[in-house]
Amino acid sequence: MTYTNKSILITGGTGSFGYAFARDLLERTDARRVIIYSRDEYKQFLMQQEFAEHLHRLRFFIGDVRDGARLCRAFNGVNYVIHAAAMKQVPACEYNPMEAVNTNINGAMNVINAALDNDSVTRVIALSTDKAVSPINLYGGTKLVSDKLFAAANSYAGRRSVRFSLVRYGNVAGSRGSVIPFFKQKIEEGCTSLPLTDERMTRFWMTLDKGILLVEKALKLSKGGETFVYKNPSFYVTDLIKAMSDAGEYEVTGIREGEKLHECMITSADAMRTYEYDDYYVIYPNYDWWTIETGIIPGGKRVNSDWEYTSDKNSWWLGVDELRKMAAELER
Repeated sequence: MTYTNKSILITGGTGSFGYAFARDLLERTDARRVIIYSRDEYKQFLMQQEFAEHLHRLRFFIGDVRDGARLCRAFNGVNYVIHAAAMKQVPACEYNPMEAVNTNINGAMNVINAALDNDSVTRVIALSTDKAVSPINLYGGTKLVSDKLFAAANSYAGRRSVRFSLVRYGNVAGSRGSVIPFFKQKIEEGCTSLPLTDERMTRFWMTLDKGILLVEKALKLSKGGETFVYKNPSFYVTDLIKAMSDAGEYEVTGIREGEKLHECMITSADAMRTYEYDDYYVIYPNYDWWTIETGIIPGGKRVNSDWEYTSDKNSWWLGVDELRKMAAELER
């Protein structure tokens, strides 16, 4: 994917993903301009300090995805949009449901409209989540709607060159709000027994680096409406505790509201439209404007009709030693 003379805007650009993606663009590519769009002026100030040598290519917009007019102004002259802004904390969404809807659903519509109204925009990649798959909490429900909006947005593009696609992640290892920094904090506080909601719990291991690569893959390959999912290893949370804590002890606290035992990235209901590639899967859209003849990325193989991609049924697992090594690498 070439970024030469391209302008890239990241909504929620001061978050874990936005920060890492901006760094990658500034240090590795010749992108003409990288725009950070977020509502947190202090985090933007910190980014300005850290990326001082790149300020000639870096721009900052204070703005909220709820503000359609501000988005439309920010998108002027932008070529690629990465939509990472969202309310992501499950308890916060449950307690503030209207705010979650305003940000995750209305904000998605604002991003779509701003992209459709600015002819310079050619690609929009929205970040999805495993929580949007068979959702059991409000965060997942709002992200499911957001996913549907971005896929359907291609229907409104008409003769415009803009295309909308998605990438789906689970919990990103080491990101803010994930289990690794939470366990690390507990250990530093002197806890010898870490809280665990259920001994059966499994998760996928996904890093920010792989998240960036998946976005770049979607920018390069997408034709509109696809959902890209990386292949990742699974692990038992009990093994992660053993890898991070010398004692390896835990106390079962019970499943929290809206929490799942296992992560699911692709359901069997989507299997009929899912193709497997070397290191990723693609869920293709099911709309009248999309056809297999023109839409399939070469090199893929359709998965079995009853297949699903979940962290407990994965064929690729991490043991305690691997988890210890990979958790240590996150600190570097």
